[in-house]
Amino acid sequence: MATSLPTSADRIELMQTFVRIVEAGSLSAAAAQMGTTQPTVSRRLQALERSLGVRLLQRSTHAMKLTEDGERCFERARELILSWTAFEAEVRGAGDQPEGRLRVVAPHVFGQQLLVGPLAAYLHRYPQMTVEWLLHDGPQDRTPDFIAEGVDLAIRVGEVTDPGVVAIRLSEVPRIAVGAPSLFTDGPPPVHARDLEALPWLAARNFYRTEVVLTHETTGEAYRVQIRPRMITDSLNALRSAAVLGVGVGVLSTWMLADELAAGRLLHLAPQWQAAPAPVYVVYPYARFYPARLRRFVEAMRTAFPAA
Repeated sequence: MATSLPTSADRIELMQTFVRIVEAGSLSAAAAQMGTTQPTVSRRLQALERSLGVRLLQRSTHAMKLTEDGERCFERARELILSWTAFEAEVRGAGDQPEGRLRVVAPHVFGQQLLVGPLAAYLHRYPQMTVEWLLHDGPQDRTPDFIAEGVDLAIRVGEVTDPGVVAIRLSEVPRIAVGAPSLFTDGPPPVHARDLEALPWLAARNFYRTEVVLTHETTGEAYRVQIRPRMITDSLNALRSAAVLGVGVGVLSTWMLADELAAGRLLHLAPQWQAAPAPVYVVYPYARFYPARLRRFVEAMRTAFPAA
C-alpha cells in the first residue's frame, strides 16, 4: 500500500521541525524546545525527506551535518515559514489573541520579584499563552544565544552592545550603598564616599568586585571606593541578606531595599552618593516578522516596568 503524501498543513509543520532541528543542533535539543519527544522529531524529519525525495541530514552517533540538498532546503524552509506566519497574522488581523509558547530568560532577582506581576498580567490577558520563565545570571548578564538555546527574548540588566539584536530600554534602576545599623555602634554612618573604604564589604560578582564608583548627586564628583570584600556572591538576594545581618556594606538596586530601609534593618550610607544606575532592556533577535505573542509581551513589559 502506497504511503500517502503529507498535506500542505502537514508539510509546514514538518518544515518547522526541520528548521528547529538545524537551529538547535540536534534532534534531542529540538524536541526539548518544541515540547515533544525525539522519536516524534525523527519521524517528522523522515516524513519530510520522503515527501521531498531527498536526504536532508547526514547523522552519526556524535555529529549531524546538512547535505547539499539540506542546505538549500533549510534556507527556503525558513523563508517559507516566515512568510506563512506573516500571512496568518495578516489574515487573522491585529486583534488576534496570541497563542503558543514563549521562552524568556531573565535575571534571578528581577524574575523572582519585580517582573512576576507583569508576567502574571500577560498570562491572564492571553489565556492561550504558555511562558517558559527561565531565571539565571550569566557573566555580565550576557545576551543568550537565541537560536542554540531556543530563547525568544531576554530581559537584561546592563548595557547591550551586541549589534545583532533588538534592544529596547525599559527603564533604569538606581543603586545605593547600604549597611546594617550594627556596623555603626561606635559612631555615625558615613556621609562621604571616601568613608566607605574602611568598612567591610560585600561584592556582587556580576557587577563589582574590587571597587565601586559613586557619584555625588549635586556636584557630579565621582569617587572610586576601593574595597576588599569579605563575601563575594552572584546572588543579589544573598547579598541583601548578608547586609541585613551586618556582614558588610553592599551596593544594591533601590527597589530591592524599600522594606529594609523603611524598617531600619538597613541604612542608606553616604546618601548624596550613588552608583551608576543599572539600565534594563528587553532583547530579542532581528527578524522580518515578529509573532503576536512576542510583540504583546514586549508591550506588556514596556507598560508595566516603570510601575513595577
